[in-house]
Amino acid sequence: MAVKLPRGFRAGAVRAGIKPSGKPDLALLVSGTPAAWAYAATQNRAAAPSIHRGRTLYAAGGALRAVVVNAGNANCATGERGFQDDLRMAQAAALRLGVPAAEVLTASTGVIGVPLPVEKVESGLPQIELTPYADAFAEAILTTDLVPKVAEAEVEGARVVGVAKGSGMIHPNMATMLAFLVTDAQVPQEALRQAWRGIVDRTFNQVTVDGDTSTNDLALLMANGAFGEVPLEPFFQAVEAVARELARKIARDGEGATKLLTVRVVGAATEEEARRAARAVAGSALWKSALYGNDPNWGRILAALGNSGARFDPGRVRIFLQGIPLYAGGALPFDREAASQAMRAEEVEVLADLQEGQAEAVAFGCDLTEGYVRINALYTT
Repeated sequence: MAVKLPRGFRAGAVRAGIKPSGKPDLALLVSGTPAAWAYAATQNRAAAPSIHRGRTLYAAGGALRAVVVNAGNANCATGERGFQDDLRMAQAAALRLGVPAAEVLTASTGVIGVPLPVEKVESGLPQIELTPYADAFAEAILTTDLVPKVAEAEVEGARVVGVAKGSGMIHPNMATMLAFLVTDAQVPQEALRQAWRGIVDRTFNQVTVDGDTSTNDLALLMANGAFGEVPLEPFFQAVEAVARELARKIARDGEGATKLLTVRVVGAATEEEARRAARAVAGSALWKSALYGNDPNWGRILAALGNSGARFDPGRVRIFLQGIPLYAGGALPFDREAASQAMRAEEVEVLADLQEGQAEAVAFGCDLTEGYVRINALYTT
């Protein structure tokens, strides 16, 4: 079913010939009026030119009108040419829309170290048909993803729609993929930016597929005000719900994955420690492998918690798998075959109670399979 964008937003895509597969690979997301925006980008030191330019625009504090995205080429580690090509991509989109280039954000995803065929971007942009729907945009930004990722919510008449891509090279260090959220609510830019950091930390930064943080990742929230004002607390709750659903979909679509892993940590001393503990379990290669094999090896969960840096006494920790108690300060008797059978679900949940305080957090991951190795062994060949 087609997902309609909030009032005032349009999007579209085209086959520009950037992806060898010939699939759609160039996309535009546009607001009819200048929008307030909040932004988080990768902390990878080898960040792409699109990230450097985005940070500069963000610091300038101006409004945003559009995002242009190419999929199939990261335009990263391509020297000075990469910065010039990124600017040309922004300028071409600005010319297509009749807006200043400073109001156009760029994003790229794909193979690192290959020059961007910017001429294909420039010739493809005029061919993009903009519609009020998110679907073509969501399809065109994919790389190794198996499915598009879209989520939506409503708050007192205003709408929030999010689109994301991400399947591999996913590990929390904001960002961990490309994510674009748009809303027709009217929200002051300062409030938008202040809230976005925490939302990103609790959602996108709690996703891990393989422990690798990409060079090109970003998460964007645009608010064009076409609907009008809404109460801020329920609005940001709706934004966080959309972001969390996109995070879940990224984890579930991890390269080669067969199941989604949800890790809940409760009873932590601080929220940051809860987040770190949950991410440690979700990112453990040993536990992810056991998850694939339906092996209820709780020792790997405990070891990951111990490596997270979160404070706890192993003699008090409790660990549950699919609701089955496995450990409470020591091994518990349980039916191993029944626990293994419970792990054969599409979503597996680990719950760890550290019993150190009241803080809690959740992280999302997936199992580690031969498929992941196969995809990445052949990625550029």
